[in-house]
Amino acid sequence: MKRYFIFILIPLFLGSVLIGQELTGDQIVDKVNELLSPETSIGKMQMTITTTSGEKRTFTYESWSKSKGEKNLVRYLEPRRVKDQAVLMLNNADDIWMYFPRTQRVRKLATHAKKQKMQGSDFSYEDMGSGDTFIEDFTATRLEDEFMEGYDCYKIELNRKPDSDVSYSRIIMWVIKENFYPIVLDYYNEDNPDLHEKRLIQSDIRNINGIPTAMKAVMYNKRDNSQTSMEILEVKYNIPLKDNLFTERNLKK
Repeated sequence: MKRYFIFILIPLFLGSVLIGQELTGDQIVDKVNELLSPETSIGKMQMTITTTSGEKRTFTYESWSKSKGEKNLVRYLEPRRVKDQAVLMLNNADDIWMYFPRTQRVRKLATHAKKQKMQGSDFSYEDMGSGDTFIEDFTATRLEDEFMEGYDCYKIELNRKPDSDVSYSRIIMWVIKENFYPIVLDYYNEDNPDLHEKRLIQSDIRNINGIPTAMKAVMYNKRDNSQTSMEILEVKYNIPLKDNLFTERNLKK
């Protein structure tokens, strides 16, 4: 499954060529999709989970991405109990492997496992993938423009195509007009398009290597009354990465 929110790791870049034109939903989504795909990225992230009871759990990990998000590797640094645990996601997260250092074994996850929560967070493994999902798996409709989080935004409704197996029946997305950055996304239940399950809000947008980057993103789980924040500690784009980095064998290193 492709791209739902990986904007925190793979942000956008765009000139103002189309600004001021009367754009269709498809044109806006094409630009968002196109611009969320630097060839490679390397980052260090901190993920903080706030549970229903208010308990907080924090994880720090490194990440590598190649081929415009088709290949992704995550390796945990903290806390100690998950140190060196790693996740490899290939084919836009359709294929996922996990490495457990305590047993020194690599396990391939079943297809349905990509819909599970990542380390118990409000992000699923499917959410952490990337690719062309906005175009391949959804049809886009432009709604009435709105201000969101202080920005003048295009508002887009994405409805799942009949033959798609993605986890959300529809997504509402607010895209900043100035740079086509998707600042807020609402996710709706797989079986009930009226049931609002999650909202992603991105903030602290900075220019990194010439690319606008949201340094923080928070996923609010409406159903579980929990939330997970993702903060970028370090990030670089378009750094050469070898293909053998994204292999089962490399998971054990």
